[in-house]
Amino acid sequence: MTAARVMDEQTILPDAADSAEVVDLLQVLRDRGHQPPTGRARLVSADGSASRPIPDGLHDILVKALEALASGYAVTIAPQHTTLTTQQAADMLGISRPTLTKLLEEGKIPHERPNSHRRIKLADVLRYQEQRRVERRQLLDQLTAESIALGLYDLTADESTEGDDNQV
Repeated sequence: MTAARVMDEQTILPDAADSAEVVDLLQVLRDRGHQPPTGRARLVSADGSASRPIPDGLHDILVKALEALASGYAVTIAPQHTTLTTQQAADMLGISRPTLTKLLEEGKIPHERPNSHRRIKLADVLRYQEQRRVERRQLLDQLTAESIALGLYDLTADESTEGDDNQV
């Protein structure tokens, strides 16, 4: 396998024939009570001659991948650099590069500028993405609570447009 091949993105599709094996493997990885005294799952070579503990972060990745496959979802594995260009960060956040540049200039996402190009740490992009997700969830919860308090949550579409002067 060449270095270029290692960096390729790979998507694994859920296979009905393997679904029972995926569910069994998922159960084994979730069952921390039957793990060795180290408290960590172990990876064993195909011939059984070598065994190594799996780091907790990799264990969590395997569990999440198996959960997705067991639920019928495809899983994509795509290597990421730990430092991103502004275009890569913008693509990851689903925004334009000028919008990202504005966020950087406002200090909302930390960045470095070792030369004429900005560089953003992947961890900072992920942190910002999670922060925005939490903020959106809080706003949605607030709007839902206000709608319930005003009695708007139970209105039908016809009731909500009554008295609307723009109705045709």
